[in-house]
Amino acid sequence: MKKTAYLYVLDTMADWESAFLTAELHSTRYFKKGAPEFCVQTVGINKNPITTMGGIRIIPNVSVNEITADNCGLLILPGGDTWLEPMHDPILDKALELLKYNIPVAAICGATMGLAQKGMLDHCNHTSNDLNYLKAVCPNYKGEEFYQRKDAVVAGNLITATGVAPLEFSRCVLEHLDVFSPVTLKAWYELYKTKEPESFYALMESLGVE
Repeated sequence: MKKTAYLYVLDTMADWESAFLTAELHSTRYFKKGAPEFCVQTVGINKNPITTMGGIRIIPNVSVNEITADNCGLLILPGGDTWLEPMHDPILDKALELLKYNIPVAAICGATMGLAQKGMLDHCNHTSNDLNYLKAVCPNYKGEEFYQRKDAVVAGNLITATGVAPLEFSRCVLEHLDVFSPVTLKAWYELYKTKEPESFYALMESLGVE
């Protein structure tokens, strides 16, 4: 039975930050045999349309209160300009609930600030766009000792990433979900990182395609 990968959509959402990840989860084109499959759906504060940073209008498939631990296999929180506003409390509360059920939550860029303000980064390894900025804009944040200056960090079922590392973010989530074989994941990452043809051939070879 497919689990749902929910992509939270919000006004000013950074379109590109989750694009690698959702494309692979939806297409399953490089999934290994027997890997769990996911249905990708958008979730909003409500079902009112939102407009992304790129000007794309999205009508959410569901609202936050429709997400349950039974139907969720992943929650993706992309960046945006309004993460410190109270309007996002419902999805942040939902993220905390899902983590208690051992369901992965993946946050990138501005979404990490929302997690920090809620105290969700105070006791686990994590990253964000910049430590000093995080401390300045999130007065409730007390997780400095756990901050790692890395592109992406995995701490149990919580994955955080900087806004300039959507590829590394996606790689960490795909690895955590165990949907690619290690050799496929390595070739996939290197293809987009290096843009070298050899990586494409390595990717195809990893799938048994000549």
